Amino acid sequence: MGDERTRPIKRYTDLTVWQSAMDFTDAIYGASATFPKHEAFGLTSQIRRAAVSIPSNIAEGWGRAQTGEYPRASACH
Repeated sequence: MGDERTRPIKRYTDLTVWQSAMDFTDAIYGASATFPKHEAFGLTSQIRRAAVSIPSNIAEGWGRAQTGEYPRASACH
């Protein structure tokens, strides 16, 4: 992966934190595959959605920072 301070960050997929979040999501999907079938629409679905939200929110935040929306929102607080 490398140190973000020594290489250019051109997209959110270059961020170590996003890559780690994707690894975590993969691990959650693997672990939840062993859950009982009757949990498919309950716990399994919920934990998978929660895991996916982590890299998704990182990507969304990256997009806001790149479009200037984040600096405008920060100025309001």
